[in-house]
Formats: sequence, structure tokens, C-alpha cells
Amino acid sequence: MNRNTFRPGPLAEVDCQAGDGRWTLVFVRDLRHPPEKVWSALTDPAQLGAWAPYLAARDLGELGDVTLTMIDGDVTEELGASVTRAERPTLLEYTLGTDLLRWELTATGPGTRLVLRHTVTDPDWPAKVAAGWHLCLDVAEHLLDGNPIGPIRGSDALRYGWEDLRAAYAAELGAHR
Repeated sequence: MNRNTFRPGPLAEVDCQAGDGRWTLVFVRDLRHPPEKVWSALTDPAQLGAWAPYLAARDLGELGDVTLTMIDGDVTEELGASVTRAERPTLLEYTLGTDLLRWELTATGPGTRLVLRHTVTDPDWPAKVAAGWHLCLDVAEHLLDGNPIGPIRGSDALRYGWEDLRAAYAAELGAHR
């Protein structure tokens, strides 16, 4: 598999929870790799740069403030973030601007059940966020397999099925309301 032949995998298990004027996407994905390996992909700046929608100025496995740089082609935007919990290799939580991301990792035999809870302030965003994380985690799985294909982020995601994924997740999340 390479970037030219990449196709998104099946939809993840999703739900959306509302409260206090915020919406939390619950995105569940089973990965073939153990929690320790997934943890490294979530926290190590070099690995994040190969799959995530942002670059990290430092390791996310350490508590405290950090700058995350969102990337869309040649356009970058630095966002303040703060790692509030880092319990290797099972729980990572940090803010990203006004969003809150909570990554929970549970061993499932040789693999990992990843539960991402991404809290946003706009009710239209959970399906968009689900589509973006879907593509990012497909790319991360290739990286973890030892077959990196490079990040798919920003407007580049439109060429890899982001709009179809957004529509499918919107329908899925609508059924859960």
C-alpha cells in the first residue's frame, strides 16, 4: 500500500454526547498494535508528524503547555495546548485551543482498543472531526505497520474521501441523537 492506492477503511464506532453547550465525539477504533506502540505514536513528535493533523513542539507524554501547529498544505496555525493527563500507556488528555482530546488505550490481546473523546463547541463539528480522525488513524496504522504513507491533513483530505466519511459519520451520529 502506498499513498496512491490508499483508501479509507471501514467506519469506526462513534457516538456523540452533548452537555453544557459542548459536544463530545466518542470515536472507537481497534488497532492491531499494543498500547505501548500506540502510545508512542500519540506522543512522540516525530511519529505525530507522520500521521496527525498537527506537529507537536515536544513529547505529549509530559504534562504542561505545548504548542501544536496545525498544517494545511503551506498554511500553518500555531495553537496553544496543554497536556493535563499522561498515564503511559493508557490515558492521554490535552486541550487544543478550546477543544479537549482524551485518548484511552486498552489492551485487547495483541492489539489496542483506542477510544478518543474529542470535545468541541460547535454541534456541526463531531462528524467533521470523526472524518478527519478516521483518515489520520488509517495513516497511523500504516505507520505502526512499518509502511508509512505520509500524513493526510487539511484540504488534502478531500482527495482521500473526507467528504464521504463526513457524510457517513453525520448519518451515523444523527441516528444516535
